[in-house]
Amino acid sequence: MADNSFSDGVPSDFVEAAKNASKMEKLTDQVMQNPGVLAALQERLDNAPHTPSSYIETLPKAVKRRINALKQIQVRCAHIEAKFYEEVHDLKRKYAALYQPLFDKRREFITGDVEPTSDTESEWHSENEEEEKLAGDMKNKVVITEKVATTAEEPNPKGIPEFWFTIFRNVDMLSELVQKYDEPILKHLQDIKFHFEPNDYFANSVLTKTCKMKSEPDKADPFSFAGPEIMDCDGCTIDWKKGKNVTVKTIKKKQKHKGPGAVRTITKQVSIESFFNFFNPLKASGDRESLDKDSEFVLASDFETGHFFRERIVPQAVLYFAREALEDDDNFDEDEEEEDELEGDEEGEDEDEVPGI
Repeated sequence: MADNSFSDGVPSDFVEAAKNASKMEKLTDQVMQNPGVLAALQERLDNAPHTPSSYIETLPKAVKRRINALKQIQVRCAHIEAKFYEEVHDLKRKYAALYQPLFDKRREFITGDVEPTSDTESEWHSENEEEEKLAGDMKNKVVITEKVATTAEEPNPKGIPEFWFTIFRNVDMLSELVQKYDEPILKHLQDIKFHFEPNDYFANSVLTKTCKMKSEPDKADPFSFAGPEIMDCDGCTIDWKKGKNVTVKTIKKKQKHKGPGAVRTITKQVSIESFFNFFNPLKASGDRESLDKDSEFVLASDFETGHFFRERIVPQAVLYFAREALEDDDNFDEDEEEEDELEGDEEGEDEDEVPGI
């Protein structure tokens, strides 16, 4: 009788195992072609714990010592970089003092407290004006000019009316922050350091916003240092006159009260969008790690606005007023926050008034 446990000299259980293996291989190929399975596997790989130091651990002890020495050098480089930012900030402050007399004179011209004293001081010829003058001179050689009588005097308002408010309207980054009910207040703005003339909205003559920066490597993670970092912002309390606070609105809400069918109406104030929320006196904790996402967003947004005022609007105000600087708005880089807002004292912190120079 033939032995059924062998087929052509091969044990039957080996044959069966080979068949099963072939089936498993085909099944595996089908599974691996499923996009959902591949995505799940990739996600597990992405979330798997990485151990970049595992390679370092395989190196000889002498090589590890040299790598540690390089890390020590890297920390020293971070501290030198922090010092660089501090010194650049000090240099900016030095030159800010040289700019200030010119900005003071600009404010006097805008408010009308002072008039230009000479033609040299008040003359400016643009390229378009020169072209128009040349064209006019040529025309006068061949055409007889008719005299036009003017009976009304040319208006002569004080200073430059609505100078800063016009800049707010001209610059997209600022106009997006301004609501319709903010506009009448901004018309009273006399200087971009937020000096206001007496008005019907609030009693403050000056509104302030102060940002605190840190320019010092973190002792726990010095390699993460990438320049000055905003740590805190502090605004001011606006002394709104009765019924003039544009940052809130009053709403009425019906609420059920005890007793059958009893309903009472309650009123409460809720915050609304306004440019003047920029000056809210809310302070961060001073610890970036403890900030929630909303607070961190507000902190970063307020800083970006103040930085734009200081780096763009303050030094180039007349160009934004005349719409001659608007082309450069797209080039405003958020990286300037790290390059230009350079803070630091002995403890690695300092304060700046926004948008003060």
